[in-house]
Amino acid sequence: MSQTNTKTYLFESMPIPKAVANLSIPMVMTSLVMVVYNLADTYFVGMLNDPVQNAAVTLAYPVMLAFNAVNNLFGVGTSSMMSRSLGAGDHEKVRSASAFGFWGALFSGLLFALVCTVFRTPLMHLLGADETTIAATGQYMLWTVSFGAMPAILNVVQGQMVRSEGSALHASIGTMSGCLLNIILDPIFILPWGLGMGAAGAGLATCISNCFATVYFLVLARVKKGKTFVCMDIRRLKNIPGSVVTGILGVGIPASIQNLLNVVGSTILNNFTAAYGAAAVAAMGVSHKLNMIPMQIALGFSQGIMPLVSYNYASGNRQRMKKAILFAMGIIVPAMACVTVVYWLGAGTLIGLFMDNPDIIAYGTAFLRVMCLGTVFLCIDFMGVGVFQSLGMGRTALVFALLRKVVLEIPLLLLLNRLYPLYGLPYAQLITEVILAAAAITMLLRIFRQQPASLSK
Repeated sequence: MSQTNTKTYLFESMPIPKAVANLSIPMVMTSLVMVVYNLADTYFVGMLNDPVQNAAVTLAYPVMLAFNAVNNLFGVGTSSMMSRSLGAGDHEKVRSASAFGFWGALFSGLLFALVCTVFRTPLMHLLGADETTIAATGQYMLWTVSFGAMPAILNVVQGQMVRSEGSALHASIGTMSGCLLNIILDPIFILPWGLGMGAAGAGLATCISNCFATVYFLVLARVKKGKTFVCMDIRRLKNIPGSVVTGILGVGIPASIQNLLNVVGSTILNNFTAAYGAAAVAAMGVSHKLNMIPMQIALGFSQGIMPLVSYNYASGNRQRMKKAILFAMGIIVPAMACVTVVYWLGAGTLIGLFMDNPDIIAYGTAFLRVMCLGTVFLCIDFMGVGVFQSLGMGRTALVFALLRKVVLEIPLLLLLNRLYPLYGLPYAQLITEVILAAAAITMLLRIFRQQPASLSK
C-alpha cells in the first residue's frame, strides 16, 4: 500500500531533520493550542476578578491531572507498543494493541467519572477546598469530571494511537479542533455578557470540546478504514496476545504511576498554598498555567519524535535512533533557555494579564520566576523518559517517576515550606528537575553505548 510505503519512508529513510519536523511540528502546534486551551479557563475566569472562581479551577487541577494517569496507561503504553510492532513488521499485533488501548481507555474513563462523582465531597476537601471555594469547585468538576472524564481521556488516547503510526497531522487536527472549540465557548459560557456561569461555564466548555474531539477521531477511523492500523473492533479483545497486553502495561503502568504521583504532589502543593488564602492559590494556579507553555512545547517536541525512536529501535537501526534524539535535544534545549530569560524578565507583566490584583501579581511574580528556571532541565528529563517509554524500558521510567515525587519533590515541598513558608514551594520542582536531568543524560549516554537488545526492559 502507498500508505504503508509512505510511513516506511518516514521512519526508515527520510532525512532526520525532515522526519523530526514531520512528526514534531504538528505535535508542537497541538501543544501550543492545548496551552492556550488550558490558559483559556484561567484567563476568562480571571476576567471575573473573583479569586474564589479562579481558585476553583486551580483546586480541581489535580483531578484533571489524574486523567493523564489513564491517558498514559492506555495512550503511552499502546502507542509505544504500536510503533515497536510496526518497526518489527507485525501489523496484526499493531491492530490488537490499538483495540486494547481504545476499549481500555473508554471503560477506565467511565469508571473514573463514577468514582469521582460518588466521592466528590470528600475528594474536594482532600484537594484543599474549604467553605469558601467548595461550591465553585464542585460546579467546575461536575462538567469536567462527572460528565467529561471519559471524552477527555478517550480523545487523548485516540490521538496518541493515530500519531504512533506516523499520522501526526491527523492526530494534531483532532486534538486542536477540540481545543479551539473550547477557546471559542469559554467566554460565552463564563462571562456575564454570555451565560455567566463562571467556573462552571469553563467546565461545560471543556466537556463539549472534548466530546467534539472524540467524535472527530471516531469519524477519522471510519473514513480511513483499510488505510490505517488503528483498530477499534471489540472482538479482538477475545483473542488478544498476552505479549501485547504485557507490552502495553509494561510501559503504561509506570507512566500511569508517574502521573498519579504528580497528582499527589500537586495536591500537597495546593494544600500548603491554600493555608495562605484564595489569592495565593489563584497566583500559584496562574503561575503554573503560564509555566505550562514552555513545558508543553518541550513535551510535545519530545513526544513527537517517539514513534521514530520506537520504530528504529525495533528495526535495529540504533544509529538513526541516536541521531533523532540528539537532533531533537539540540533544538529544544536552546529554545527553552531563551524562554526562561523572557519569563524571568516579564514575570509580573505575564501574571497581570490574567488577574488585575496586586496580591496575586506579587505572589505570582515570585512563583513564576522560580518555576521558569527549571524549564531547560525539565525538557531534558522529558526527552529521557520519553526515550525509556519508546524503547519499552518501563522499569527505568518508573524509577524516574519515584525519584521525582517520592524521593525528591514531595519531601522537598515539606522541607522548603517549613524553612521558607509559601515562597519556598516552587523551589521543590526546580531542585528535582536539575537532579533528574543529570540522571537522564547519564541514562541516555548508556543507551547510546549499548545494543538495543541489551537494554533493560
